[in-house]
Amino acid sequence: MGTTAPDLLPIFRSRFQADLLTRMYLSDREFSITELATLLGHPVSTAQREVDRLVVAGLVRERRVGRTRLVRANTDTVVYRPLAQLLTASFGPPAIIAEEFKPVAGIHELKIFGSWAARYHGHPGPQPADIDLLVIGSPQRGDVYDAAERAEQRLGLSVNTVIRTVSAWQSSADGLIQQIKGSPVLDVATSPALEN
Repeated sequence: MGTTAPDLLPIFRSRFQADLLTRMYLSDREFSITELATLLGHPVSTAQREVDRLVVAGLVRERRVGRTRLVRANTDTVVYRPLAQLLTASFGPPAIIAEEFKPVAGIHELKIFGSWAARYHGHPGPQPADIDLLVIGSPQRGDVYDAAERAEQRLGLSVNTVIRTVSAWQSSADGLIQQIKGSPVLDVATSPALEN
């Protein structure tokens, strides 16, 4: 099953290749090829061919455990860090969260905070197991939780949402708001569609 190059960043062979690299480069764990195929909704044979290309290119390392091929990002290559940054910006949590929350009415701003934002800004620490997301505005809670669940499925990470009104964000009387404002934060790209 062939796929076309992604519109957002057409330097990759296909969206599937970009998604494979994103899943491996934004995680510090190994994946079986079957697991990657299942997570990304593609046949195992397609995943095997794409992983073979990435191994030959030196972007991915593999090892075998019995008959299972386990693959992960090659962190020893000189392109690891810039490629991880490129994948994060184009296909990682900020892009996916923006896509999934775009149809939710009543959102004024989205901000990633906590350990994921800290790692993004270069603060040392372990790979985050989840993403903390501040939703500023007056959206319906059910719509926010549905969008977070869709983002979780695509990212393979929990998305923990906190909803605050615009006035609560501006007043800073809330202890959590004070903590967020004093910590690394990543603004998720908003568009007019997000400000319904």
